[in-house]
Amino acid sequence: MRSTTLGSTGLRVSRIAFGTWQLGGDWGTFAEDDARKAIHRARELGVNFFDTAQGYGFGASERLLGAALRGELREHRDELVIATKGGLRRTGTGVARDASPAALRAGVDASLTALGVDHIDVYQVHWPDPDVPLAETAGALKELVAAGKIRHVGVSNYSAEQMAEFSRTLPVETLQPPYHLFRRGIEDTVLPYTHRHGIGVLVYGPLAHGLLTGTLGEDTVFPADDWRAKSEVFRGETYRRNLGVVHALEEFAAFRDMTVSQLAIAWTLARPGVDAAIVGARRVHHVEDSLAAADLTLDETDLKDIDSIMVAATPVAGPSPESV
Repeated sequence: MRSTTLGSTGLRVSRIAFGTWQLGGDWGTFAEDDARKAIHRARELGVNFFDTAQGYGFGASERLLGAALRGELREHRDELVIATKGGLRRTGTGVARDASPAALRAGVDASLTALGVDHIDVYQVHWPDPDVPLAETAGALKELVAAGKIRHVGVSNYSAEQMAEFSRTLPVETLQPPYHLFRRGIEDTVLPYTHRHGIGVLVYGPLAHGLLTGTLGEDTVFPADDWRAKSEVFRGETYRRNLGVVHALEEFAAFRDMTVSQLAIAWTLARPGVDAAIVGARRVHHVEDSLAAADLTLDETDLKDIDSIMVAATPVAGPSPESV
């Protein structure tokens, strides 16, 4: 497994991070034993970077990850980089953003307990909260760093302007943005900003929420508790058109002895300014397929050919807290 230094944090991380959004309940049911085996297999294959969030089942994902890594956390804590996120809370009707100091302090303590650790390597604000000044959010996290509960502070889903404002109080060290072949908006201003300021970038959704796995078709039916069942992205003409693009990518990948998911991950890792890609898995064979992408290389001709295929695509956005 190739590794890299995450921005200016000094943390040495695997270029693929094991993501755990799929273990929080927003993607339908799953077998916990299979998930634990997938986490163990990722570790065996050299992954030392694990990303989760309090909002993934409000503790469910963090607890499962912490339990699966319990032995590793006891014996090899310094080798592991655990990233989690906070700043969301449950409401009577769903989920709301809450990056207030009180909510973050309580959230960090809850995450430490759920994960079974005494510090969090990278703590990220999950979504910008328009009702809380960024200086207040940053100030609260600065205090938590001083208390030793957090080592490094990052943000997720922030714009360049929001990162700049946040950094007036506490420098942003990492960014977790959405990024995949069907969603490239961060290339315009966000990635140039992170590059200029030495901010580590760990992108989520490199498989376009399953679209780039090659396993979806027009007849795919998502369970009612899977957020994609309610998404316009996964039905109708847009979905059918994008499935055609995925089919063209599959043919391109097969000619190079890759799966389309490996191609998608390798493309993400080849992009300037991307340090790591977060890839989730529920089963061992998914882990093995995805991690192989870290060793694949796409040259300039490959990248141009992929761009030509993507001309026919319709951009694919992901969910917000209010829509899941």
